[in-house]
Amino acid sequence: MKLLEKINIFKKREESTTETTETTEDTTNYISDGLLRALITNTPITKEQALSLPIVSSAVDKISSIIAMLPIYLYKETVTEDGKKEIQQINDDHRVFLLNNETGDTLDSFQFKKALIQDYLLDKGGFAYIKKRHTKYISLHYVDAIHVGHRKNTDPINKDGQYLIMGKPYELHDFLVLLRNTKDGITGVGLIEEVSKAIETAYQNILFELNLVRKGGVKKGFLTAEKKLGETEMETLRRSWRRLYSDNSENVMVLNNGTKFQEASSTGVELQLNERKKTLNDEINAIFHIHEDYSLFIKEAIMPIIKAFETALNRNFLLEDEKESLYFAFDTREITKGDIKARYEAYKVAHDTGFITNNEIRYLEDMDQIDGLDTISFNLAQVIYDTKTKQYYVPNTSSVFSTLDDAIKNTKGGEKANENTNQE
Repeated sequence: MKLLEKINIFKKREESTTETTETTEDTTNYISDGLLRALITNTPITKEQALSLPIVSSAVDKISSIIAMLPIYLYKETVTEDGKKEIQQINDDHRVFLLNNETGDTLDSFQFKKALIQDYLLDKGGFAYIKKRHTKYISLHYVDAIHVGHRKNTDPINKDGQYLIMGKPYELHDFLVLLRNTKDGITGVGLIEEVSKAIETAYQNILFELNLVRKGGVKKGFLTAEKKLGETEMETLRRSWRRLYSDNSENVMVLNNGTKFQEASSTGVELQLNERKKTLNDEINAIFHIHEDYSLFIKEAIMPIIKAFETALNRNFLLEDEKESLYFAFDTREITKGDIKARYEAYKVAHDTGFITNNEIRYLEDMDQIDGLDTISFNLAQVIYDTKTKQYYVPNTSSVFSTLDDAIKNTKGGEKANENTNQE
């Protein structure tokens, strides 16, 4: 009797274990549904996963590509004896070549800037090692943020630290660093970390759609039978049902006589999926400041990153004795080169208001200068200034003057004389 009891107990335990295993498998299969996991999981997504989202990839590519195509120039600001500021563009500095042509690394200048911006947006920051020999800048080397560690002191006032690359320490000034939302000047906070919930939900929706494709688009439903099925028939039906929904290798199931499939009505979550996707797209576009208004997009999404890039260059890509007179700046005029109408209208306004000369416009368009076009018009062409001879010409009186005051006085006198002549 005791032996039989032990055998029965063993059988019960075996049945219980089998039932638990089946339940676990069913639960695992159920949770593998992307939409359900989007509702119950709390695992942060990676940069690679975020970029697998079309809306995130599009936003990051758009922002990083626009900034990467902009040239960066070095300028020198000096003050003359009479207190006027003069700006001179320096083109023969090797640092300009590194930023706009070849970095000295395997990445060219476009790829280099694009990679930095991507890490700035999505990771803890964009990092580039500055290779120097004494006071000469040799090359720029992009470093993936995943390889960058750090250590810093605990002093909230005299903040200091080091970067660790593969365990090797480097000083902060050895790097060109773009940091987003930093409070210590050493590490930043990427958009993924700040808005992980919205991006995670979007990512899980992609998994849900991928899951549907893998299942061959089979709709959910349930089976009805005219008579009670035995255990053997039920097990066969379960296996066929799993194969039907597990992949697209076999998406046909033959039902026995008297068994019918009835499609389940769509749940509220499924019905709102498309609407939720649109909402998520709008949310992610708002996160990256992507607007239909191009001017607003440039102002909110592009210009802050450009300013951060310029600040980083002026901090660690200049020698200490250069910082008072030299500075780096992006040439943002390239942004409008895709819109020739807007560009020419801007040139017209700038020329008509005496801001630039015709030859300066030709230079911006990569065209040769023409003699006689270094002129600036004042007050509807009543006074013309020649930037070469430093003289003012008054068309009304055909007079030439060395100062603007004399030219304006002569212009007013000429207008009065013409009015008196007309009255007579």
